[in-house]
Amino acid sequence: MQDYQLLAQFRYLLARFLAFSEQAAQSEGLASRQHQALLAIKGYPGGAAVTVGDLAERLGIRHHSAVGLADRLVASGYLTRRVDDDDRRRAILALTGRGEQALAALSAAHRDELRRIAPLLEPLLRQLGSLERDG
Repeated sequence: MQDYQLLAQFRYLLARFLAFSEQAAQSEGLASRQHQALLAIKGYPGGAAVTVGDLAERLGIRHHSAVGLADRLVASGYLTRRVDDDDRRRAILALTGRGEQALAALSAAHRDELRRIAPLLEPLLRQLGSLERDG
């Protein structure tokens, strides 16, 4: 029974964090998925150039959905898209100054929220970890 309560509490805290994240993105004039896209591009492993295909993979969406998402972010001034010099079939995505500013504000707010909920998450994660070892 305790494992169900722990899992339920984890889902509850996760849902609260996601609701916070959605609200924070909206306050910056972005949809939640747009915020996720900016973060995926800026936080891409190794700082490598990010293609539309990379974005689709990182967000777990179809390529054509990533194209539409990138189109909207380019039109809104948050991203640039350029043709890859090495492979002209690929489009490289990068944040603009506006995108960098929005992401910086959102990242600061998210770090603050994570610090706020960490005291609730840390013991919960420890308990979940001990259930796995014991179970």
